[in-house]
Amino acid sequence: MQRVCFLLKVRQDRLDEYRERHAAVWPDMLEALSATGWHNYSLFLRDDGLLVGYLETEDFARARAAMAATEVNARWQAEMGEFFEALDGDRPDEAMKPLTEVFHLA
Repeated sequence: MQRVCFLLKVRQDRLDEYRERHAAVWPDMLEALSATGWHNYSLFLRDDGLLVGYLETEDFARARAAMAATEVNARWQAEMGEFFEALDGDRPDEAMKPLTEVFHLA
């Protein structure tokens, strides 16, 4: 099982709405994430907008591609893109660059 961690930056003026959106993620989005191999998925948001994401999956590239192929993901990414800084034209799911794990205590 791969453990994947990534960072993104939520715009300061959109923090409250970002939190609200994630308090009520669409049921079809949740189903798609599970069906495409995203497990133990968590998002952590700091008050300055730093977003830390963590998930576990058998194959991140495959899970990411499978999710990208879903209709619900296209709708979600279109709505969520405006919440982030420095995407450089990428959708938020494309901007998730995994960090290199340097230590793990099991």
